[in-house]
Amino acid sequence: MAADGRQRIASAAIAVGGLGGWRRLLLAIAAGALSVLAMAPFHAWPVLLVTLPLLVWQLDGCCGKPSASLRRRLLGAALIGWGFGFGYFLAGLYWIGAAFLVEADRFAWLLPAAVSLLPAGLALFFALGTTVAALLWGRGPARIVGLAIGLALGEWLRGHILTGFPWNALGYALTAGDAMMQWASVFGIYGLTLIAVATLASPAALFCAPAARAGRRSLRLGFPAVMLALLAGAWAFGQARLHGVQPAEVAGVRLRIVQPNIPQAEKWQPENRNWIFRRYLDVSRGSGDAGQDLAGVTHLIWPESALPFLLADSREALAAIARLLPAGTALMTGAARAEAAPDRTRVYNSLFVMDAEAEIRATYDKIRLVPFGEYLPLQATLEAIGLEQLTRQRGGFSVGARPRLLDAPGLPPFAPLICYEIIFPHGIRQPGTAPRWLLNLTNDAWFGTSTGPYQHLHQARVRAVEQGLPVVRAANTGISAVIDPYGRILARLPLNRMGALDSPLPRPMGATPFVRWGRAVEIALLLFAAGLCLSLHRYGAFRTR
Repeated sequence: MAADGRQRIASAAIAVGGLGGWRRLLLAIAAGALSVLAMAPFHAWPVLLVTLPLLVWQLDGCCGKPSASLRRRLLGAALIGWGFGFGYFLAGLYWIGAAFLVEADRFAWLLPAAVSLLPAGLALFFALGTTVAALLWGRGPARIVGLAIGLALGEWLRGHILTGFPWNALGYALTAGDAMMQWASVFGIYGLTLIAVATLASPAALFCAPAARAGRRSLRLGFPAVMLALLAGAWAFGQARLHGVQPAEVAGVRLRIVQPNIPQAEKWQPENRNWIFRRYLDVSRGSGDAGQDLAGVTHLIWPESALPFLLADSREALAAIARLLPAGTALMTGAARAEAAPDRTRVYNSLFVMDAEAEIRATYDKIRLVPFGEYLPLQATLEAIGLEQLTRQRGGFSVGARPRLLDAPGLPPFAPLICYEIIFPHGIRQPGTAPRWLLNLTNDAWFGTSTGPYQHLHQARVRAVEQGLPVVRAANTGISAVIDPYGRILARLPLNRMGALDSPLPRPMGATPFVRWGRAVEIALLLFAAGLCLSLHRYGAFRTR
């Protein structure tokens, strides 16, 4: 019976590799779409033990034919990779379409393009990855390592080209659960992407077309055994790292995170300005489990773009905030900031630190803006033909000058990260600075009740592990949370719930290996994989002479 099962899978591998035309593309798209189940909130990472081998077997069909020209092999591999990536991003980023329904009368007509063109563009990075893999394609496990190298390079480029968009990098599949998340402290998300592909595609070494086999049966069995044992080792490492570790607290700090739960469709209506501001004041005073008033609260935190007006220019609002805050209590809030410039008034998506008298003590301007949300590529040209970004800010938001460390009264220095700035693993710690925690203000109300906010939260948790720093997260409609430097959620407010969350500030841990040697670790891992691929390739060629 077992032999029968193996034979059937081997026959399926041959059949998958033999597909061509629209069937090949459709299977690649379907495999990519199913792969999203490995991401938050599902974390069904074993699905990649099926979908990644399918990808390998499909590539066998075009890369494993010596009779085909190099051009044909590369084009075939690129199409397969693009199809896999298109399905992956279509299923993983479907929720972006919800933003175009917030003001449906203006933007709904763009929804089909938004939910298809963005995945189609991002899929080009997967196409590049499988093209690189085609150049490295060998027999047996060599081709799996080659695919891991190619997709890891593609994912790294996706996080850096233009403004970068490393959302749902494949490495997040290996960060499900507190224990499995811990090896991000060594390898970072790009390193884990290479490991994820090599590990979870390894069953393709067991069942493959005869032309893809290499060497002894022990190699075909041994490679996936070693790769899958790596997962067990990572879990054991995580358990050991977490064993007996209790989060310590920064003395004398009591945070209150406000989650007002304001629907995005109502936020920027002029007639709603007053009640929205009143809601912030009311929720800030606390209710239910959060306690009453602000007694004992040292720092109040509001989310990204909290108020639908220029806070710094509203004397009435500043006076109300000063009345709200007890002596010694500071406010940190997201808000739009306007600044006169010779050519035009520049508007920034900013974070303000305010003291108990509502005096602005520090500001940070967002440096990674969302394309089509906060600005338009070729802004002047597209505005001239009537297009506008979702925020409808004429001229778009301006880019902040640089990342910076902020100080707030009574707090250790922190790195401010607005919205999706939290998904970028590099650049959080600037040279010569040492943040002690991360503050992430966001507004995920654009995306409704979808997988998007859960994916965003999970990526914030992985940043905490990589950096060895706690993350404090304030979101308009959720999910607000306090995360310790091991990625564990200490307190949270669920999606679409209004409330105030009181919490101490966790202490950071020492600098992680990723912080000390992150780039070097990524390069070393890539070079090791390249050497392994070359060795396996030579071994396969030698054994089949």
